[in-house]
Amino acid sequence: MRRNRSRKDDRDRVDINLSPMIDCIFILLIFFIVTTVFVEESGIEVRKPQAASTVALDKNSILIAISNDDRVFYGGEEIGVSGVRPRVQRILTTEESDVIIQADASASHGVFARVYGEAKAAGAKRIHFATEQ
Repeated sequence: MRRNRSRKDDRDRVDINLSPMIDCIFILLIFFIVTTVFVEESGIEVRKPQAASTVALDKNSILIAISNDDRVFYGGEEIGVSGVRPRVQRILTTEESDVIIQADASASHGVFARVYGEAKAAGAKRIHFATEQ
């Protein structure tokens, strides 16, 4: 009688293989990492001017900020007007992106025009400026 019981116990034992589930989770993790959009902020807070109409743009944009004392920033680092062209060129070699200039409402128009010109000279096709909604 003991023999029968041990054979039945062997047949009733079920092993759960977790390898396929772990593989699926790993593939999902890779998918989410690859599809995540990383936005590099301009690094400073600017007081944007008011506008009559606004349009939402892609999250995948190059953000350049002009402070109220006419300093130019990208990614929290002061780059100056002369640093706009190399930064934009470097980013545009890897991906096609919009350039968004976030100028403070009290920044001078001349600095904005120079930053716009540098971004255009770097090869940016779509240049926008940020406003309050």
